Amino acid sequence: MSNVERKGIVKLGPNDATLIGNDVAVGQTAPAFIASANDWSTVDVVNAGKGKVRILAAVPSLDTNVCDRETRRFNVEASSLGDDIAVYVISTDMPMTQKKWCGNAGVDRVITISDVLNAEFGINYGLLIKERRFLRRAVFVIDRNNTLTYVDYMKSLGDEPNYEEVLAAAKAAL
Repeated sequence: MSNVERKGIVKLGPNDATLIGNDVAVGQTAPAFIASANDWSTVDVVNAGKGKVRILAAVPSLDTNVCDRETRRFNVEASSLGDDIAVYVISTDMPMTQKKWCGNAGVDRVITISDVLNAEFGINYGLLIKERRFLRRAVFVIDRNNTLTYVDYMKSLGDEPNYEEVLAAAKAAL
């Protein structure tokens, strides 16, 4: 785990936010992390998902307009991707909050994961915003062998990913 702190990359309002951890890059082995499922059980997304292509979408909170829209969009797209591609939406929301949000939103194809306890995902992927202890928005595609084949850090917390590009990268990684 790298606890390096960086500024000047993302803003919170008019101020620079402090990011903890270093960015990852295409071609790198996806850093492992332990997070929480909606029932508080531990999840090792990278190692447990080896053999499948994984889309990891990092969002600040499911309970915001952009994150809500992004998660719903990935849920719709996930239904046509088949069983060899898994879509995870990861935030620092509490697991029970994620479970309730998914139930209310009818989201049943993406897997929501909470990074609230140790923020390993946030730190290992350079996503953790120190001032708010939530994640900056980004999307990653991990191939069957745990190699990052797509990495996109959004320039602003309000930006959505290029869905077509993410889906094409996931299909190409099959």
